Amino acid sequence: MRGRQAVGDATLSTYKRVASKDVDGNYTNEARLQGLGKEGGNPPWSKSLPHIVIATIASFLFGYHLGVVNDTLESISIDLGFSGNTLAEGLVVSMSLGGAFLGSLFSGSIADYFGRRRSFQLCALPLMVGASMSAMTSSLPGMLTGRFLVGIGMGLGPAVAALYVAEVSPTYVRGTFGSFTQIATCLGLMGSFFIGIPAKDTKDWWRVCFWVSVIPAAVLALSMELCAESPHWLFKKGRSAEAESEFERLLGGLHVKSAIAELSKSDRGEEADTVKFSELFYGRHHRIVFIGSVLFALQQLSGINAVFYFSSSVFKSAGVPPDTANMFVAVVNLSGSCTATILMDKLGRKLLLLGSFSGMAVSLFLQVIAASSFVSRETSVYLSVGGVLLVVLTFSLGAGPVPSLLLSEMFPNRIRAKAMAFCMAVHWGVNFFVGLLFLRLLEQLGPKLLYTFFATCCLIGFAYVKKNVLETKGKSLQEIELALLPV
Repeated sequence: MRGRQAVGDATLSTYKRVASKDVDGNYTNEARLQGLGKEGGNPPWSKSLPHIVIATIASFLFGYHLGVVNDTLESISIDLGFSGNTLAEGLVVSMSLGGAFLGSLFSGSIADYFGRRRSFQLCALPLMVGASMSAMTSSLPGMLTGRFLVGIGMGLGPAVAALYVAEVSPTYVRGTFGSFTQIATCLGLMGSFFIGIPAKDTKDWWRVCFWVSVIPAAVLALSMELCAESPHWLFKKGRSAEAESEFERLLGGLHVKSAIAELSKSDRGEEADTVKFSELFYGRHHRIVFIGSVLFALQQLSGINAVFYFSSSVFKSAGVPPDTANMFVAVVNLSGSCTATILMDKLGRKLLLLGSFSGMAVSLFLQVIAASSFVSRETSVYLSVGGVLLVVLTFSLGAGPVPSLLLSEMFPNRIRAKAMAFCMAVHWGVNFFVGLLFLRLLEQLGPKLLYTFFATCCLIGFAYVKKNVLETKGKSLQEIELALLPV
């Protein structure tokens, strides 16, 4: 804790040093964060919207493949001959997480080398191949290989989507557009639930569920040929003329000069250098990378995935069928994500995170009370169901959509792709261990202690965000970079 506090104090002192530069007419921190390059009014959001929508197909596929085995796992295990083998069933579910860890770890290098558009197309390739293998296989090894390949695409897609959306969105709607990725993930989950409903009664329907996902993956790969490349990446590669052309497509001709001027302000002659992973830990921006990594770890330690895993049994105790329970959770998740879209550029990222972590802590404590012996059976059921829905709702309002957007805004252009890749790898690593250990810890510790741990992590998340996170609402990426520039 003392190390984290030192990092936080150092980060804040960095902000203060930058803010103190108000002598001799230099920009202060406040001036940097208010209105550089905004003289011509706001560019039209409609120009960049189609590009954003295409990019969010990657997030849709991410959500779809997270949920596709929920209703189909029983049928898959019977057809492939491993029914009753809990280890094999667990591997089918978690193999994609291992692939996602690997995909996210290399997503930064891929995005920096090939560009954002080509990275989306490379993401679509393992998604198509892996889903096809899963649909055609007649053995457990074939299914595991397909799930692993799908996982690589799942790990690569969301990381690149966060980069792309942040870099092609107009500043004043970047939060709104950034939350589209979370909405797409929710729609993917809902789509997998709907398509999976007939799996228990229709032979080989689970194969259809995998085949269906090949269509949006192919649409993503083909549609990216028509989308704009990130001007930030082009500028970073020294292709200024192409960056201007893409800015014109995304923002309109009136805003090209101001956009290029802002990019030039943050270009300090370093952009052509290759960024090594060691720079993320020992370089000038290591504190921001540390903040981002801890934020993603706290997102997963909030217990949201454990709540998802356990929600079916909670609803079952209330007499709600599993399919209906899944839809309840998905609808609440989608409703919260849509609300976050409206609030992201009004209330700001930091306030949504603070409200989300505190709301999740309260919701998890409701679960603790529900598991207590002094609560009646009927009251316990109501508290459990209400707690699950409230956890999902508060998560979808902030802790779900905000971190990936916030970090893609805070990381400087030079390290943005690799820093996001590392933080997403932390996300997948913690996610894997929470999923792996949850049921065993639940048996050994019981729900009261386990949910108390998750609630405590949420309270730590609240304090951490309050101390370390800078508000980025309404600020261009270059303004944010200059404000956080180590001195």
